[in-house]
Amino acid sequence: MIALSLAEIASVVGGQTHDIPDPSVQVHGPVVIDSRQVKDGTLFAAFVGERVDGHDYADQAVRAGAVAVLAQRPVGVPAIVVQDVQTALGALARHVVRRLGATLVALTGSAGKTSTKDLIAQVLQRKAPTVFTPGSLNNEIGLPLTALTATEETQFLVLEMGARGIGHISYLTDLTPPKIGLVLNVGTAHIGEFGGREQIAQAKGELVEALPEDGAAILNADDPLVRAMASRTKAKVILFGESGEADVRAENVRLTDSGQPAFSLRTPSGASEVTMRLYGEHHVSNALAAAAVAHELGMSASEIATALSEAGSLSRWRMEVTERPDGVTIVNDAYNANPESMRAALRALAAMGRGRRTWAVLGKMAELGDEALAEHDAIGRLAVRLNVGKLVAVGGREASWLQLGAYNEGSWGEESVHVSDAQAAVDLLRSELRPGDVVLVKASRSVGLESVAQALLDAEGEVSAR
Repeated sequence: MIALSLAEIASVVGGQTHDIPDPSVQVHGPVVIDSRQVKDGTLFAAFVGERVDGHDYADQAVRAGAVAVLAQRPVGVPAIVVQDVQTALGALARHVVRRLGATLVALTGSAGKTSTKDLIAQVLQRKAPTVFTPGSLNNEIGLPLTALTATEETQFLVLEMGARGIGHISYLTDLTPPKIGLVLNVGTAHIGEFGGREQIAQAKGELVEALPEDGAAILNADDPLVRAMASRTKAKVILFGESGEADVRAENVRLTDSGQPAFSLRTPSGASEVTMRLYGEHHVSNALAAAAVAHELGMSASEIATALSEAGSLSRWRMEVTERPDGVTIVNDAYNANPESMRAALRALAAMGRGRRTWAVLGKMAELGDEALAEHDAIGRLAVRLNVGKLVAVGGREASWLQLGAYNEGSWGEESVHVSDAQAAVDLLRSELRPGDVVLVKASRSVGLESVAQALLDAEGEVSAR
């Protein structure tokens, strides 16, 4: 974070100083909410959670090097006391971002946000110092924490924005006003909470509504609901996609023998060839989105293509590919799942498994509401249509719908099986895997199927307690 005195922070957040002998002392480190992450110069924000109260760790944080605690009550150590820590954290982020002068790039979408954010960051880092959201910390707490890691040297700030309802993105853009806003897609993730794709589009479009007239809205030309958002912004509109009308587009899209996408990148400034290190054709759209951002910020087509060709995965459990010594390939895509990302992962598995036996170890997709049965059934059917060698559906009711969809599509029980839990899946796979097999593991985050992938990579093959 840029250096700020405790007196200035108190003024910005509307707080009162307690047990601070010298208010001119500066915070020059990050703001953290986990006392284990404290280091010299830190400001420790004490949140009250369902199980843990950060105020109980205030003394420990200061002893570890925190300059002070942002708290809702006096804690016996240097503290800035506010009515609400989350609101204060947002106010501090808003102040710091406006002081920085960095170009703020914000992105949202139903699927692919984190992978695209990682691509944007890796491309822009070649041009100038860049700070970006770690993992998927894209909510009202994670976003300001990321913004507060920026320093005077930061020129680009890339922030992922998530939403579970109308108004969420408006709140986030108020904290960190973007100059460039990117909307990837409108799918069915969280449709049970939103009520429909139109409502999701309404929420995602809040991002482009927040852009200034001299900003840029980067929109997916291949998604009608996203493309329609052009009418909701006064900013310049840049389209990306495979459509011939896209300003930044891909031509001659293909997959390598190992399932990695390659294509010709076309931008208004030129063209260049891209062969990605990531797996799955769905990354073409993500790469085009990143290319459109980079083009708007002045990078040439050849610079962008080189960066995209060399970019890797920065976030865990997202198409994380590991080959065992016996030649079995484990694809850990278990961080989260929705119908769009599940279809993309299955298609990637099919591409990677050419000439090899494939396994899809799948669990439930959460928050689908009334669409849950139909969507799980459709994924089970797709696994059969893609000739996946065997579907292993893991868990309860939703997993049974996956297996039933496969059965009804024509697996007749030979190409699909329903098991009760992660350990049962591991036991099955350990008994039946052969050298050269490819195993995809994917489900919503709450299922925790990353434990299956890890067990298949560990010598013991046991699922660790979560």
